[in-house]
Amino acid sequence: MDLLLRGKRVVVTGGGSGIGGAISRCLAEEGAVPVILARRAPEAEFLAATGAEFIQVDLSDEDQVARAALAARKDGPIYGLVNNAGTNDGVGIGAGMAAFRASLDQNLMHYYGLVHALEADLRSQRGAIVNISSKTAVTGQGTTSAYVAAKAAQLGLTREWAAAFAGDGVRVNAVIPAEVMTPMYEAWLKTFDDPAAQEAKITARIPLGHRMTEATEIAAAVAFALSPRSAHTTGQWLYVDGGYTHLDRALDR
Repeated sequence: MDLLLRGKRVVVTGGGSGIGGAISRCLAEEGAVPVILARRAPEAEFLAATGAEFIQVDLSDEDQVARAALAARKDGPIYGLVNNAGTNDGVGIGAGMAAFRASLDQNLMHYYGLVHALEADLRSQRGAIVNISSKTAVTGQGTTSAYVAAKAAQLGLTREWAAAFAGDGVRVNAVIPAEVMTPMYEAWLKTFDDPAAQEAKITARIPLGHRMTEATEIAAAVAFALSPRSAHTTGQWLYVDGGYTHLDRALDR
């Protein structure tokens, strides 16, 4: 299926690696132009293979976000925005207010900042926004108050922005991953004495196939949500998690 994204410029935060990298590759395969906003430059081979543009930015800095949005528009209007960048930083109840605020700056504020900065483009292009959230937004985790607050807020903003943009035909949806094998996730597994055993413990609880979700599967859902093919889908939370969030953990098929 042609997703009708050819030539469309799409900003992808954190789009050079992990889930974001898979999204950029998928968009490039559909003929879109990924505009990657990230702190570190992707590998030269990655940029060459995807034809992506790269803008270096600290997304926790409001002024840098505004300048990056302006730079992203210089070669043409932005059709789509994928708010993806962030990290589960483990800022829990005991961390204190300063750490909590800093975590929100890293994981939430730039979601709003880029929508604010790109609002005119998105409206003029009748474009689309996809917010990458997390299953922790609806399940909790117990150790990461700030990250969960950010991810839950992203889901609320998805519905708020879907309402705010509806009059101009701009669609806003969220994709909710659970357990995805990315370089960051792999590094976390390596903190355990037996990484393979820890991975097996996790995958045993994923009903569909007892395996991790692949980053390419998240990317495919994002590309469809951005696509004009999903022209009447907005305000939705799309779970791409093998049933992890909602199906009974005792399910064994």
